[in-house]
Amino acid sequence: MLLAGDVGGTKTLLGLYAKAPHRPAPVAIESFPTTEYDGLVPMIRQFLRNQPGGEPAIDAACFGVAGPVLDDAAELTNVAWVVDGRSVALAFGLGRVRLLNDLVSIAHSVNVLHPEELHVLQEGAPNLGGNSALLAAGTGMGQSFLFNDGRHLVPAPSEGGHADFAARTPREWQLVEWLTGRFGRAEVEMVVSGNGLNHLYHFVHGDDPCVTIGEEGPDLPRVASEKARDGSCARCAEVMQIFADAYAAEAGNLALRTVATRGVYIGGGIAPKNLDLLTRPAFLERFRQKDPMADLLATIPLKVILNPQAGLLGAATVANQI
Repeated sequence: MLLAGDVGGTKTLLGLYAKAPHRPAPVAIESFPTTEYDGLVPMIRQFLRNQPGGEPAIDAACFGVAGPVLDDAAELTNVAWVVDGRSVALAFGLGRVRLLNDLVSIAHSVNVLHPEELHVLQEGAPNLGGNSALLAAGTGMGQSFLFNDGRHLVPAPSEGGHADFAARTPREWQLVEWLTGRFGRAEVEMVVSGNGLNHLYHFVHGDDPCVTIGEEGPDLPRVASEKARDGSCARCAEVMQIFADAYAAEAGNLALRTVATRGVYIGGGIAPKNLDLLTRPAFLERFRQKDPMADLLATIPLKVILNPQAGLLGAATVANQI
């Protein structure tokens, strides 16, 4: 049996999978609120105890974690957790445990996703000998490169979400000044993420909160996107438009940085819930609007990952190989 995990800033998915030649088969999957646990070990212990047949024998384990992985350990970016692969191995008597950056974990799912688990924004003209790239807005903004070594796509980690945010319009320059005044700098994650939607809400609304939302809470990004969709708040609509424009522009930036002629994938939980924004002509225009490379970007496939458990699947796929 394989044990896989997708450890995020808001929630963590844990799963048991059966080994298979290509795509491991899910046996049991459970979601846990990350911050309600002191660490990964007690969460895994609870998950295994929840199994109806008792704690199963684990052959290998892999976990995608929302933070940089160094020396088989990771300090989560948005949660006060340190995940140590060796501690997990010792706690459960596991001989084989791997930790991956969460976007690298999603990247490992790319080759095993079914066509119906992808929404195509741009067919392009893929070069199968080229690289791919992945970016995903969730609680934060993650990115991964998939370099073609001639035989395989090899995922590599990136902390590009913490790179500087590049303003392109007068309104975005105002946003950069606003973010810099509060945080000392403006980074991509401060705009293109769940946390970024919070910042955008306050930037657009200022000291005049949205009367259609009422009291602000942890669901503010979700509620603001709903108000934008139903047309009940013009300022929430601006929030989501700034978000979508910045998302498209960053996808184009990543495509250029990696020469991702095999395709760019958009993951994370926000994109599938806001496909109406991503399927508008403006999204592709912002993605391609990078002369003198606009023609190249028009050939790059752009797809949204619809499988909400892609990170977990990717971790299981790696565990299936070790």
